[in-house]
Amino acid sequence: MSLEVLAEAAAHLNRAAKLKKPLPPLLFFTDPARTPDPQAVAARLPAGSAVVLRLFGAPDALAQARSMRELTLARGLKLLIGADAVLAGAANADGVHLPERLADRASSLRLAHPGWLITAAAHSQAAIEAATLAGVDAAIVSSVFPSDSPSAGAAVGVERFAALVQASQIPLYALGGVKAENVGELRGSGAAGLAAVSGLAD
Repeated sequence: MSLEVLAEAAAHLNRAAKLKKPLPPLLFFTDPARTPDPQAVAARLPAGSAVVLRLFGAPDALAQARSMRELTLARGLKLLIGADAVLAGAANADGVHLPERLADRASSLRLAHPGWLITAAAHSQAAIEAATLAGVDAAIVSSVFPSDSPSAGAAVGVERFAALVQASQIPLYALGGVKAENVGELRGSGAAGLAAVSGLAD
């Protein structure tokens, strides 16, 4: 039920944002600890969503990426590989998601792979501006709500997130603590869509 609520809310936000370039409404971020069966989650995502596969140097990363590529193609989903452009190319992925510290690589990746969808994490307005200059298609802002993630910082809140969207020249996604219970608060924020980890796996 939670996935359906988030997918519907993401689709509404995506349509309301009136984006210049089509972007997936919903991004599922995998995590080895928090989403132990990412394929089961991906198999339930609505067509047009995207999977951000984060493998953190797993020894079988290529096999996992190619398996997820098969599933995403069959389901009509986009596949982005976290932080690893070489793996993205080897798996024939649709693009990459860059951590904030690697966002400046977007410009060279764009030259090498003009058709790729490239996103980057951003935890501040300065990071959003840097990602914009690097040429990413969208930035993922976190944590919007309080999150259980061990790497999550203090929640920026909906009001601050909406202000970041208003000031941004690129589309922004809301990540962090996004659940069926609070997603309605993002209506009217201007978000390009939603991103979630355990919120989609629950």
